[in-house]
Amino acid sequence: MRSMTGYGRGDADHAGTKFSVELNSVNRKQSDIVVNLPRDLAGLEPRIRTAINEKISRGRMNVSVVLHQGANGAALALDTALARSYHEAMLTLQKQLSAPGEITIGTILQAPGVMRSPEQSLDADEAWPTVQRALATALGELIKMREREGKHLAKDLIHRLKVLRQEIKGIRALYPEVVKKYRSALMERIEKAGLDLPVEDERLLKEVTIFADRSDISEELTRLESHLAQFAHHLRKNEPVGRTLEFITQEIFRELNTLGAKSNDAGISQHVVACKSELEKIREQIQNLE
Repeated sequence: MRSMTGYGRGDADHAGTKFSVELNSVNRKQSDIVVNLPRDLAGLEPRIRTAINEKISRGRMNVSVVLHQGANGAALALDTALARSYHEAMLTLQKQLSAPGEITIGTILQAPGVMRSPEQSLDADEAWPTVQRALATALGELIKMREREGKHLAKDLIHRLKVLRQEIKGIRALYPEVVKKYRSALMERIEKAGLDLPVEDERLLKEVTIFADRSDISEELTRLESHLAQFAHHLRKNEPVGRTLEFITQEIFRELNTLGAKSNDAGISQHVVACKSELEKIREQIQNLE
């Protein structure tokens, strides 16, 4: 089980050129990858996305690929055709405007794109094996960090599951007394009203039976315990479980709502409120899980 929060960095060298890849990820329901590359390596973005998606299922991922040119790196690249085009355009404009002044080589060299740094003249296919190695290292570090964070989250969630089980245990202890309390309260109201009804009166028994049926929460309790067992089972899995745990948590909330509505008992209601409070904390935590 992994968190969606992590950081990783990888470096790789080839022929005097060093590439650094930095990854950092945060929570996001879906996979969202943002890639920053040198201009001439823009064609590598699909490959980078594919490599990440093979390892990471969701979360917002920021990817930064940086080139560090060594002392023996390539010389500055000169775009002669672009320089000639600038020169011709400048001459034409000077003639049209009858503008005085001299067009020098310095002016042309300062035009955008005429002189390019080495990283702007890279071949993406040749650079990919080196970038790939750096990316693999960064992904390895990122995943290790996400796994460590996932273990901490799992410990917290296991503790909260224990709290939920204790609250449900308290509900099970109170449940058998609910019908007895209702019957006693009903008999007390009958007596205060001055009615003389025997305990075995058919109408009284029918009323108690209807109440017992309406307030029966045994099925909800069984399903709650099953959901908690499923939750604990998925916590032990070494794979993305965030979406599954979100679904189970929703189901637990649904059962608690039904249970609270049917119980008709103040003591049970207090346990339900405590369960919902703990479950809300669980829901916040699992939003951090991959």
